[in-house]
Amino acid sequence: MRVSDEDRDRAARRLQDAFTEGRLTRLELEDRLELALTARTYGDLLGLVSDLPATQPQADDVVVLESKSGHVKRSGDWAVPRRLRVVSKYGSVELDFSQAAVAHPVVEVELDLKYGSATIVLPEGGAANADRFRSEWGSTSLAGVPGRPRPGSLYLVVSGESTYGRLSIRHPRRRWFGG
Repeated sequence: MRVSDEDRDRAARRLQDAFTEGRLTRLELEDRLELALTARTYGDLLGLVSDLPATQPQADDVVVLESKSGHVKRSGDWAVPRRLRVVSKYGSVELDFSQAAVAHPVVEVELDLKYGSATIVLPEGGAANADRFRSEWGSTSLAGVPGRPRPGSLYLVVSGESTYGRLSIRHPRRRWFGG
């Protein structure tokens, strides 16, 4: 079956996303884009993207998580929105991005913490900027986390404030005995 211009454009966007994620080299991208833009059948297009992961479902653009005295936790395989706002008056916040489905290269996290603390775990290679986060009586720690974006890796921009809590941003802890 013959493809339309929209089908070619969709395949080209998928190839460009794969390049941005670090799944294709520049040369592979250029070669595949040329073939995608001249493809005549669905079989031609399918061969160009069949070795790439299926497109991830889009998460909502903005998600608000709120808790007055409980624990806000996201971990494992969860869909990360482009912007995440977390409001916690007395509880703690734990956001683990190490196994999350992140569809965006830059994710903005806004924290509004009164008496609680927040821990953010980045995937290996992830980077974060917490320059727009203010803590009145607590602390902010980015233990070994790069502050500049890395190609193909998650870049987290953290903003907001904490009155008495702390913010810790780190990579996953390494296990000594492989378990």
